[in-house]
Amino acid sequence: MLCGDFKVLCPRAKHHCQTNQHSKMSVQIEETELISEMRIPDYYLRSDCKSVGDISKAPKYPVIVFINTRSGGQLGKHLLKTYRTILNPFQIFDLDDKAPHQVLNNFLGHLERLKADGDNVATEIRMNLRIIVAGGDGTAGWLLGTVSDLKHPNPPPIATVPLGTGNNLPFSFGWGKKNPGTDRESVKRFLVKVMNAKSMKVDSWQVRMTMRIPAEGPLDPVPLELPHALHMFKRVSQLDELNEEGYHTFCGGFWNYFSLGMDSQVSYAFHSERKLHPRRYRNQFMNQGSYAMIGCSQGWFCASLFHPSSRNIRKLAKVKVEKRQGRWEELLIPNSIRSIVCLNLPSFSGGLNPWGTPSDKKSQERGLTTPYVDDGKLEIVGFRNAWHGFVLLAPHGHGTRLAQAHGVRFEFHQGTTDHVYMRMDGEPWKQPLPKNDDTVIVEISHLGQVTMLVTDNCISKSLHDR
Repeated sequence: MLCGDFKVLCPRAKHHCQTNQHSKMSVQIEETELISEMRIPDYYLRSDCKSVGDISKAPKYPVIVFINTRSGGQLGKHLLKTYRTILNPFQIFDLDDKAPHQVLNNFLGHLERLKADGDNVATEIRMNLRIIVAGGDGTAGWLLGTVSDLKHPNPPPIATVPLGTGNNLPFSFGWGKKNPGTDRESVKRFLVKVMNAKSMKVDSWQVRMTMRIPAEGPLDPVPLELPHALHMFKRVSQLDELNEEGYHTFCGGFWNYFSLGMDSQVSYAFHSERKLHPRRYRNQFMNQGSYAMIGCSQGWFCASLFHPSSRNIRKLAKVKVEKRQGRWEELLIPNSIRSIVCLNLPSFSGGLNPWGTPSDKKSQERGLTTPYVDDGKLEIVGFRNAWHGFVLLAPHGHGTRLAQAHGVRFEFHQGTTDHVYMRMDGEPWKQPLPKNDDTVIVEISHLGQVTMLVTDNCISKSLHDR
């Protein structure tokens, strides 16, 4: 089976090319160079391709692109078409059609077989491979989790295209928070940024939930519809080291934040409404307005009047933190706190930083350190209501700084409520809780690191930047 390469055509009209030959050549050379540096030939993408063709050298910045065509209204579909006209269509994947773990397993496995046969081009492609993911924060988390799950040596670094509503992950690493252009020139500019991007290590966090197996009747604490942020939420095998006798155990992960309480409830209501009426949510700006309106309808702006006191974090759960390795202590939560956020990156709720920048005096008094995305610590912040959140818009604004910790544990006891709203990396869900006197424990712990691609506009700080 022969696998041909597609030709790159001049994107300008014929008469324009004739009247401005120099301009035409500049575009042609720029695009040709871009494609030669990033395009992966068919032979290295498809195991059924038997002809290697005339390949003199490996692309310097080979990429695999994943696009969530459901994100950004119709933008995802337009973006998919544009990428496929610039690069090899076989290196561009619609997440509606193929799951990322299947694509990466097949592709990386194919490269490893070629490497074993002594193919130097395959070796270079594998060594320099980069991943682009276009979608919301949940989609980005899905890819990060997939790459982590594969446990391949030298995992490819990831760049994120902001196609969601909040876009906290792309904003944290300098890729912006506004939905991008989908035309050819916009995509080419983004690809040049990917070529010039640097790598940064980012902490990964594991969420483990345990619930005692009831003496009578089944109890499954996982909701029927799992968001992408819970990509690896699964029942742990009885043979797994995480399993505890007499308990159901489930695991998941996040890279930006984990939150629970009122903010997650508003987010859940927004996502539910968007799922029911997708045509109404095709514009990022309008989505943000709708989000605020839903927040009003949920009572987030008047939480003290409409939000039951039983849903305050202090009454909802006992919170423990691991401020020092191996030493857990109870975290005292103010009665007024209705939402709690465990933050790994300096971006939340559309680019705001809930932790802010503590003064030197306050840092010394409380033993606070400068937040880094690779320091093995989470910043834990509380909010009373939406008005409290608006403080973040002011200079030096911040939420209630509760703690910095290497781990966090939430213990939900009898008599609080029959469910709680949780959210990880922009994806919310309604978590059922037991109705008897058992305890549900959600524990967050450090679990390695992933590699992100960052631009010069990156707002995240690394220990290596010091």
